[in-house]
Amino acid sequence: MTTGENELVATREYDVPRELVFRAWTTPDLLARWWGPKGFTHTFHECDMRPGGTWKFTMHGPDGADYPNHNVFVEFVPPERVVIDHINVHEFRVTATFEEVEGRTRVTFRQRFKIKEEFEQAKSICIEANEQQLDRLGKVLAELA
Repeated sequence: MTTGENELVATREYDVPRELVFRAWTTPDLLARWWGPKGFTHTFHECDMRPGGTWKFTMHGPDGADYPNHNVFVEFVPPERVVIDHINVHEFRVTATFEEVEGRTRVTFRQRFKIKEEFEQAKSICIEANEQQLDRLGKVLAELA
C-alpha cells in the first residue's frame, strides 16, 4: 500500500486471467462476496452496473453495526478498468485497473478522496481495510479458477 495526495494505492497479483477479475468486479453476486474488510457482509439494495448506475448497499460489520453506502458507477472498460464514485460520508473515487502479466492479473486499487481532511481521518482505517478486501477478492478468485 502506498499513499499519495489524498490517495491510497494497493497492488496485488492473482493467478487468474484478467477477464475473471473483471467479472468478479462486475457481477453483483460475486462483488457481494468480497467487497469490504474481513468479517463484513452486505445487503445490496440497488446495483445498476452501467456508467451512471447507482449502487446502494449496507455493509454489516462483525460488531453488528450497519454502514450505509451510496455509490455511482462511472466507467467500465472490459477487461481493463472499473471506476466507482462513493458519494456519501467520505467522498472518494475507486479506480481499479487490471493488467495482464505473464498469465496473471495485476490489480491496482486506487482510492482517491475528494477532501484532504476526510482522507486524513479515514487513511489509517482504509489502509488495512483495503488490504483485507483484496485478500477476500483473492479467495473468491481462487474458488472461481
